[in-house]
Amino acid sequence: MTAHELQPATSVQAISARVDRLLPDIAAGAANRERERQLPYEAIRQLAEAGVYTLRIPTRYGGPGGRVRDVIALLLRIAAADSNVAQALRPGFAFLEGLLAARHDQAEAERALWFPRYLAGAVLGNAGWELGGANGAIAARLVDHGDHYRAQGSKFYSTGALFADWISAVALDENDQPVSFVLPRDRPGLELLDDFDAMGQRLTASGTTRLNEVRVERDEIRPRTVEEGTRTIVTPFLQLFLGTVLAGIARNAQVDAERFAREHARPIKHSSASRSVDDPYVEWAVGDIAARAFAAEAVVLHAADSIDASWTAELGAESVEQAALGVAQAQYLAAELALRAAETLFDVGGASTTGRSHNLDRHWRNARTVANHNPRHWKAAAVGAWRLKGTPLPTSGLF
Repeated sequence: MTAHELQPATSVQAISARVDRLLPDIAAGAANRERERQLPYEAIRQLAEAGVYTLRIPTRYGGPGGRVRDVIALLLRIAAADSNVAQALRPGFAFLEGLLAARHDQAEAERALWFPRYLAGAVLGNAGWELGGANGAIAARLVDHGDHYRAQGSKFYSTGALFADWISAVALDENDQPVSFVLPRDRPGLELLDDFDAMGQRLTASGTTRLNEVRVERDEIRPRTVEEGTRTIVTPFLQLFLGTVLAGIARNAQVDAERFAREHARPIKHSSASRSVDDPYVEWAVGDIAARAFAAEAVVLHAADSIDASWTAELGAESVEQAALGVAQAQYLAAELALRAAETLFDVGGASTTGRSHNLDRHWRNARTVANHNPRHWKAAAVGAWRLKGTPLPTSGLF
């Protein structure tokens, strides 16, 4: 099926069913892909063509008009199959949530442009962050050439860019103001590298994007939508996205723990059981992992409800703050739960659990990498300050 043959999705249930049919194959190849560094191009394309990005597109634009909870519930299942695939979807969802939340003069024109592209199966990647300088600093430049611009610079953490049809980037104009723009993947001078070298989430295509005097048309410049120091509902959504990936990792660790205990593990010599599945400590380990996965899923779904409540309240400042508070708490717990679940996985067997052929360590490495996006102790401290003194949560883009 090609993107051009797709029909607009008519319901959340139909999209979910299509995605769910893809997940067994995605899950079956996840461990080997990660071990062999095989980027999941096909998985991303299949999910896009199944309509995964379109869940939140309103019905008046041909989408199903789903809730944030619908996205998070489906993302949980994707992350439980392959957390790399789930995280690689984040920029595309971020862009779409920004379109939904936009209230500027060009918002409707942008929605009319981009919603049909999403409905046709388009994939969007990110090229925003840079290395060096202060956190969040931008060095890439955008120079006016009359009828067009030229962009020059280097970006890192370009999540999902290698899988994408469109690349969203940001650079400073001649007045040192940040300017966002979106380029087609095949634009001359746009160079995408697979050089992401983190210990986990290795297949998210989060490497370098180089802007080598790339031509940027005037109609590819996006309006500035968020003022510095202002919180929008998009930020809690993006943080919850990371928490949901962590919850999916916990569930994936549970699946692998059960499989290993049934198919590979042998009872320790002094165990009271003749089979590993009868060993009370193996039973405890699997039960502990299952409880942590259950809890992680519960907190991210609860936080999704708080974001939906803010939309119901028409994104009032207080409701957005409450959503950010709920997400911060959920994200803190999801990280704690996923990391412990991934570690406990090794208690279902002996030294054989560390075999590279099983690749069970990927769950801890992946969870640790996702958790390091935003140090979780800052999340807890910010929540504590809010509860003790009413101190507003930071508007750094991480809450």
